[in-house]
Amino acid sequence: MYSGDHASAPPVTLDTLRRMKAAGEKIVSLTAYDASFAAQMDAAGVEWVLVGDSLGMVIEGHDSTLPVTLETMLHHTRAVARGLRRGFLVADLPFGTCNTPEQAMHSAVRLMQEAGARMIKLEGGALQRELVAHLTARGVPVCAHIGLQPQFVHKLGGYKVQGRSAAAAAAMREEAVALVAAGADMLLLECVPTTLAAEITASVPVPVIGIGAGAAVDGQVLVLYDILGISLGKRPRFSKDFLAGRGSIADALHAYARAVKQGEFPAAEHSF
Repeated sequence: MYSGDHASAPPVTLDTLRRMKAAGEKIVSLTAYDASFAAQMDAAGVEWVLVGDSLGMVIEGHDSTLPVTLETMLHHTRAVARGLRRGFLVADLPFGTCNTPEQAMHSAVRLMQEAGARMIKLEGGALQRELVAHLTARGVPVCAHIGLQPQFVHKLGGYKVQGRSAAAAAAMREEAVALVAAGADMLLLECVPTTLAAEITASVPVPVIGIGAGAAVDGQVLVLYDILGISLGKRPRFSKDFLAGRGSIADALHAYARAVKQGEFPAAEHSF
């Protein structure tokens, strides 16, 4: 049951998230980019806090995440770490910073040593198995991002749902299993049909976070500015404005956390 009282709760660890998956308790996740919002997320009970390269779009105003640099990610991850006390802090490896195992390790070390990240997230699917194995063997927790991968937007031809065909779904299921076998500690599924996301979640022992992946995954993540209704452009179908009709940002964050915990979000209209 969601209580909304998190002031004295212990810090969330990777073991915490694993236990939540095993117990069937939903993991509440959001993106954050500064200390003030990070503190608000702690108060609302957000367990998995992602410093996403989505900041390139919602903060910097770019039309994709590609212009985001490692230095920008370091800046924002440091800021979030200063405001966060309970949430598990995750940072994206931005485009072009993990082309080789050595480069990926260098980037991950900087995000963890200099900025306070507890885990890094990388896009690239099954092609990243070598990177995942290299990083995790050296003590870097990794969340592997599959499905729609915004850093691949030009190769994919736009922001489209992935895994719709039988062949694509089979390939994604294999991809998920291979990444976990390589050492991935978590998976993130973006814009994936609900049935496929449920199958992947049931097939792997690690927590699976979804964004536009239906309700059967282990947890949900959304872009902070989307749930506050202030993102540039059209809000994605899989998101929801939780600030509408509420009196404060704190109320919106609590409403989002409560909706995820109680299985009210995402609903069918937010899924594919």
